Amino acid sequence: MVPPQQPEKFPRPYSAQVVDGPTRAPHRAFYHAMGLKDEDFSKPFIGVASTWGEMTPCNISLHDQAAAIKGHLESQGAVAREFATISVSDGIAMGHEGMRASLISRDVIADSVELVVHGHQYDGFVGVAGCDKTLPGMMMVMGRMNRPAVFIYGGTIMPGQFNGKDVTVQDVYEAVGAHASGAMSQEALEALSHAACPGAGSCGGQFTANTMACVAEAIGLALPGSSSPPAVSEARKVFMARVAEAMLNLLQLDIRPRDILTMDAFENATRVVAATGGSTNSLLHLPAIAHEVGLTLTLKQMGEWFESTPLLADLKPGGHYVMNDLHKIGGVPVVLKALLDAGLLHGDALTVTGKSHAENLAQVVIPEGQAVVKPAHTPIKPVGGLRVLFGNLAPEGAVVKTSGLSRLVHTGPAKIFDSEDACFEAVQRQRILPNDVVVIRYEGPKGGPGMREMLAVTAAICGQGLGDSVAMITDGRFSGATRGLMVGHASPEAQVGGPIALVEPGDMITIDAEQGIIQVNVDDDELTRRLANWQPKVLPEHYQRGVFGKYVQLVGSASQGAVTHQGLAKPVLTPA
Repeated sequence: MVPPQQPEKFPRPYSAQVVDGPTRAPHRAFYHAMGLKDEDFSKPFIGVASTWGEMTPCNISLHDQAAAIKGHLESQGAVAREFATISVSDGIAMGHEGMRASLISRDVIADSVELVVHGHQYDGFVGVAGCDKTLPGMMMVMGRMNRPAVFIYGGTIMPGQFNGKDVTVQDVYEAVGAHASGAMSQEALEALSHAACPGAGSCGGQFTANTMACVAEAIGLALPGSSSPPAVSEARKVFMARVAEAMLNLLQLDIRPRDILTMDAFENATRVVAATGGSTNSLLHLPAIAHEVGLTLTLKQMGEWFESTPLLADLKPGGHYVMNDLHKIGGVPVVLKALLDAGLLHGDALTVTGKSHAENLAQVVIPEGQAVVKPAHTPIKPVGGLRVLFGNLAPEGAVVKTSGLSRLVHTGPAKIFDSEDACFEAVQRQRILPNDVVVIRYEGPKGGPGMREMLAVTAAICGQGLGDSVAMITDGRFSGATRGLMVGHASPEAQVGGPIALVEPGDMITIDAEQGIIQVNVDDDELTRRLANWQPKVLPEHYQRGVFGKYVQLVGSASQGAVTHQGLAKPVLTPA
């Protein structure tokens, strides 16, 4: 029979067209098969999308978290439908061909969630994510669909213990270099690999996952304090109910992601990246999220915000602490409060609580007697942890992570590699010398394809004790765990004839992270001559078809977020 129409507690702007009325009896039949009752069809339908899977410890706990959110949604008067999408582990994909899938997965995640939410016409959705690309993927689709939505991070991993010290997976990557140089035994390397990752959760330092978790709070899509509790923490369970409550409140108030994702919100997010010494990958993901809502977030604009934001949080890899330490002193709200007190946070920006940052942070204080987060008047450094560089080697821009660096200027001869693999082999054979500028090219979005991360290479260099004497430039990416004078995202990339493709062995290259300059000391006429003789790399056949082939055809420049579609029809440009 046709379910009786009952007064609705919550709006049902989309699901009503799927389940209401006589013509939708077949649709209701499918839901009856899954246990729904007649009275459920007058409730809003909320999707609970997670990146759960057994591919990585970052996501292994997400099914339980999604199921808890589903239960709370249903107890509060909604029908919740849980579904999962893909994830690619950056850690497990690192250093081999599998890493080409990582950045591509971000867009596949956004696309797949869009298809499920659109296909089933859910009235809103919660996004639960854990590994690096899953967080921006979820936030991108929230902006794209513009239905009431809440993001929640799956939580960080607890630190491992090795020889009486806290360790993370970064230590294992660097130990590979130490082993190659004879500074660490095989037995010690294996023992460290057993100790570094004690259970579920994302990598512990301020690498990409934790950076984007901080972004989620700063940009307003995640509840205050929800990003820092470890995946296995009892404190995380409290947020499952709060997320459900916030989701239904947004639905009732008709607050949508584009009400939250304003340019002020992107400034807040950029500043929290700088203040925490966050991952360079944020310069791919924030422009991509902005693209979804019709905003153009340029590297130049982000660079200006970086330069006016102090480094406040002493987090690895440039510092000493991990996300769990930040959680112990109050989490991301402590960083946001420090920025707000310094006049560096738009306190009137709206968040998923239905309130502004200033309202959310009214009772937050920066605890005394701790060294994890400094107030802005006594920062760790006066300028935040990232710097955008421009010059004839990267006219569209490049990025370097400066937190933890004492050496910000380097000039040296280019040592050229046309793939990460070739460079890693040279590192393992100890052919990289002090003062070298290592150039890894044809690893950009198109040329890779997929813009691989270079943690295996950079960690091995640091593990050999060369981190303070060697610099690196690539049109690929670096992991959030990378440290040293390592410049990524050099744009335009080599595959489209960017200047990085024209560098020859021995060319002198200058990197100046103080002045924001990246320069190959070759005159324009010579670069023009070299370009006339240049040809793009021919990709292997298996990268010319399937998802990789589509990606190569669609993906844009890293300087614009490596996006794969045109974005909102009427973009709003960043003010000059």
